[in-house]
Amino acid sequence: MEITSGMVKELRDKTGAGMMDCKAALAASGGDFDQAIDFLRKKGMSAATKRSSKAAKDGTIATYVHMGGKIGVMVELNCETDFVAKTEQFQILAKDIAMQVAATNPTFLNVQEISAETLEREKEIYKSQLLAEKKPEKIWDKIIEGKLAKFYEEVCLVNQKFIRDDSITVETLINNMIAKTGENIILRRFVRFQLGEELKEK
Repeated sequence: MEITSGMVKELRDKTGAGMMDCKAALAASGGDFDQAIDFLRKKGMSAATKRSSKAAKDGTIATYVHMGGKIGVMVELNCETDFVAKTEQFQILAKDIAMQVAATNPTFLNVQEISAETLEREKEIYKSQLLAEKKPEKIWDKIIEGKLAKFYEEVCLVNQKFIRDDSITVETLINNMIAKTGENIILRRFVRFQLGEELKEK
């Protein structure tokens, strides 16, 4: 199948990937857009793995205030150079992540932040539910695994579906930017304030 410049442009507009990457993705997928997008995502994951050892000490702190000042968010997004940090794409990414936090109110940045005690408590709840539903014990592990994946998606920022495109997660969104910039990008931390919320005891 002939890969036209119009097809390449359409894929680039949809994914933000480079022209040559889009052309290669379309060629590899025989012109199938869904497969081409998957191809680019896998490439993004590969690029992210390669860059993960690089120091990311630059970046930006983005803020987002919502509902007339009732919800406020700050996120720290790191990259390797000041050049990338100042690009419009990087700034938009940071702002989008801040909006994500405002909208979804995640508890953790990633799965690694969840304590063993919290995970064990969740598993015990699932086991109680399965027992009450009289599910065969031999299938418990698989069901619990699925429930945990859903739990991670709800409470971990990087595991959440992106609010602007629920076909990807926040982690994939960041990996796509790594592929575009060629730099390691790390979502370091976030904080969310909501007017009138109870303060947690330290």
